Amino acid sequence: MTQDAAQTHNEKPALNASFSNTINAVAICRTPYKQKFGIPRQPGLVNATGYIEFEPAFNHIDAVRGIEQYSHLWLLFCFHENLSQGWKTTVRPPRLGGNEKLGVFATRSTFRPNGIGQSVVKLHGVVQRHGKVCLKISGMDLLDGTPIIDIKPYIPFSDAITDAKGGIAQDAPILIPVNYTKLAAEKITLYQINEHYQGLAELINGVLSQDPRPAYKKAKDDPKLYQVALYDLDIFWHVTDNAIEVLDLKPTSVALLKG
Repeated sequence: MTQDAAQTHNEKPALNASFSNTINAVAICRTPYKQKFGIPRQPGLVNATGYIEFEPAFNHIDAVRGIEQYSHLWLLFCFHENLSQGWKTTVRPPRLGGNEKLGVFATRSTFRPNGIGQSVVKLHGVVQRHGKVCLKISGMDLLDGTPIIDIKPYIPFSDAITDAKGGIAQDAPILIPVNYTKLAAEKITLYQINEHYQGLAELINGVLSQDPRPAYKKAKDDPKLYQVALYDLDIFWHVTDNAIEVLDLKPTSVALLKG
């Protein structure tokens, strides 16, 4: 073997050149969640209903032909409101009370190098909505207006690993009671007469029972009045002894997307 050949044989393979690609949204997700505060931290925790509205280039029934044979879908999406804030190598997961650090790739932090997230949602069917082909879904944990960059079927035999280890998130969150003042209960009853608000009480209960406050707020007395925007309503609430109390509902002051 010549010296040149030996040198070539022992050389380490060159690293791949830097990769770049332009990814466009295939759809937009329409959900009741109008602000980041209050969104469930994982999919499937709250039975909220929403829609996947396809962008013009993909607004064709042929693009979803056969999709109704699946009960659930994977959504790949972009944390579009966090991109400008960048990312860090370590984050403080809420599960650890915001006091301990883990590597970004050991968590589902929304602040990621490429800002990509994934969620599994339940599919309820293909519908026409506002002149667009849409997928009716539930159980999403996405902000209204979230760009969807891909959709794939959920395959039970390969995607459900029953003996998987969940690390710091092995168990579902512990729920706390949610109570309502007389005023709040009366307003919910009135709103739910409108089909747009059907399931409003269930949605409020599902969101607030997980206590969406920052982790550091949960270990001490907290007299603060909180607000969370669902649909086009602001839900006002505070924390009492080991429970959350809903005080009132009013038209939201949060800027809403059209759609």
